[in-house]
Amino acid sequence: MTEATATTRRKPEPTIGGSVYVKPDTLPWKPTRFDKVSIKVLYENLDAGEMTVMVKLDPGAYIPFHMHPELEQAYVIEGAMHDHDGVAVAGDFIWRKGGSKHDNSSPDGAVILAVYRKPNIYYHAAGDTTTGF
Repeated sequence: MTEATATTRRKPEPTIGGSVYVKPDTLPWKPTRFDKVSIKVLYENLDAGEMTVMVKLDPGAYIPFHMHPELEQAYVIEGAMHDHDGVAVAGDFIWRKGGSKHDNSSPDGAVILAVYRKPNIYYHAAGDTTTGF
């Protein structure tokens, strides 16, 4: 390497403002349309349908039957969450395949970190569907 080459090479520069720091403890729990279920939105891209949230399930919470159009990832921070495949307790990680369908309950309460690529599709007794929390 010549001296000229060494002096003209640029040092990689960080992207200033490229990292967004979120302090979940400072965010309020916001109610959802489901009784005993609230969320803190950590990241959201409405155009893409992406969302990362903390979900708080109060004791007795129930999230009705729904489909995940794409991959869902969930990490149980505290408590326990149940579905037809089993029970996830604090420290457990669950991922669900796109197109999978289920409901959730939490008899004793839980806090979950959930990552969605697209909003959930909820099925109702009347036969209609809605998306999102």
